[in-house]
Amino acid sequence: MHSGLGPGLLENAYEACLCHELARLDLPFRRQVGVPIRYEGFQLDCGFRLDLLIDGRMIVVIKSVERLLPLHECQLMTYLRASGIRLGLLLNFNVSHLRDGMRRLVK
Repeated sequence: MHSGLGPGLLENAYEACLCHELARLDLPFRRQVGVPIRYEGFQLDCGFRLDLLIDGRMIVVIKSVERLLPLHECQLMTYLRASGIRLGLLLNFNVSHLRDGMRRLVK
């Protein structure tokens, strides 16, 4: 997919194409999944949205930035903690080769 599209598109374009590929491969996923925040014993529904949740077991965060920063990894770790999911994948599509824009994190 990345080879065909190349870098430089907006994140939502890569998300839509990735969803198309996941559906074509018949992999279960959910897109833009809302996750509430728990704070001081309260559950607040103003939480955040996961770009993709694959098979209920892996969070995928999609980026299209010049380079991944430590903050992006921290963001994914926050998502993993808040959702109770252990595995996450950070994908930066704004690179020449996708392998250079991938980070796998485990909580």
